[in-house]
Amino acid sequence: MPSNDARILLHTAVPTAAVGAIATVISGVVAGGKGALGAVVGTLVVILFMGIGQLVLQRTAKSLPHLFQAMGLMLYTAQLLVLFIFLALLKNTTLFDFKAFAFTLLATTVVWVAAQARAYMKAKITYIDPGNTGSKS
Repeated sequence: MPSNDARILLHTAVPTAAVGAIATVISGVVAGGKGALGAVVGTLVVILFMGIGQLVLQRTAKSLPHLFQAMGLMLYTAQLLVLFIFLALLKNTTLFDFKAFAFTLLATTVVWVAAQARAYMKAKITYIDPGNTGSKS
């Protein structure tokens, strides 16, 4: 993984994990052990789904750069749909507190997207291939 990709992934995962830790403490205080467990599960789901999506997007950018923007929009839409399906499937679970899970899922998703946007804005990624002179030989 190139250093820009690793840096962007790090700058999105760390704030998300921090918000997840805060949500775990708050959920533990408000809803007890099941609330803390729900917050941990919600944080892990977001980091895994969004992290895998980030890796897929980075591979697409390298192999098919002309599809990068369309793939990004499709990927984010698919991720949100999968998260909503995940919420619907676990709505009646008794393993953990669902409200803590849902609020943590929402908060960490928002933080992931915001941190990812900030990381891309701050990254100095070249968009011109310096090896390509533009002349046909």
